[in-house]
Amino acid sequence: MTTQLTEDLPADGTPGADRGPRGKGRRRGRRNGGRRSGGRRPPLRHRIITVSLLTIAALYFLTPVYWLAVSATKSSSDLFGTFGFWFHDPHPLDYLHRVLSYDDGIYVRWFLNSLMYAGVGALAATLLSAAAGYALAKYRFPGREGIFNVVLAGVLIPGTALALPLYLLFSEMGLANTYAAVLIPSVVSPFGVYLCRIYAAAAVPDSLLEAARIDGAGEARIFSTLGLRLMTPALVTVFLFQFVHIWNNFFLPLVMLSDSDLYPIQLGLTSWQGYADRQPELYQYTVGGALLSVLPLMVLMGVLQRYWRTGLTEGSVKA
Repeated sequence: MTTQLTEDLPADGTPGADRGPRGKGRRRGRRNGGRRSGGRRPPLRHRIITVSLLTIAALYFLTPVYWLAVSATKSSSDLFGTFGFWFHDPHPLDYLHRVLSYDDGIYVRWFLNSLMYAGVGALAATLLSAAAGYALAKYRFPGREGIFNVVLAGVLIPGTALALPLYLLFSEMGLANTYAAVLIPSVVSPFGVYLCRIYAAAAVPDSLLEAARIDGAGEARIFSTLGLRLMTPALVTVFLFQFVHIWNNFFLPLVMLSDSDLYPIQLGLTSWQGYADRQPELYQYTVGGALLSVLPLMVLMGVLQRYWRTGLTEGSVKA
């Protein structure tokens, strides 16, 4: 009898482990590699199509960067006389040194100007957006929805439409052709206010704020210690978006600035290109300067991309 019972037991010694519907399901699960029906991999053709589309998109965006990297190693004559996507007598360090030293190092000054415009402007815009979004999400006051609708309308207005009115306003104030003429408009981000409101409504619980008020914390302390900490992914996203926007902004500095010492990189490279017909070496300097201008954005995007993805999706998931 003992022998018969032992033979009836499965290998793991658990009676009935492979019997009935459960046992059959487990045997099918083992044959399918342990995957459940909801965790099946998509069909092969779908994966091939997805990978192909992503590869095409990656090539589309990376090809200009590759061309910049190759062209920055060539002289001005080789830019037009050789194949654009391959090297020819490369001297990258020599040419980049010429870019940095041309005209008493004006490119370095433009680079620092861009860092100042983008860094200070993005940081101020992030803090202002955080305060405005937090207030619109967590406080009840008359006209709240009207203010938010005005902010949404600001998202739809292109920056180029506001450049000329801003120039006239700053000229009346005596601030045209100054650092403030580019910095002050850069600290306003309607999209940042919108994103911070959506995120604060989803990620900052009202019960936590009430508990902090009961403990005697003031509103400023609650915002600085709890609100900003819980909204960190959204703040990093706003900072990244605003930094890239200011760094690539061309039209506002073009309207506001006339002194070349105040130019950002984008405007400075355009001025070089305008003189390239008379000074052909400026073609090579423009290409080398464009390559250097891309590097900070690549580093910033690589460092902050995980916060960027979280900030974009968190509000939509929890709202």
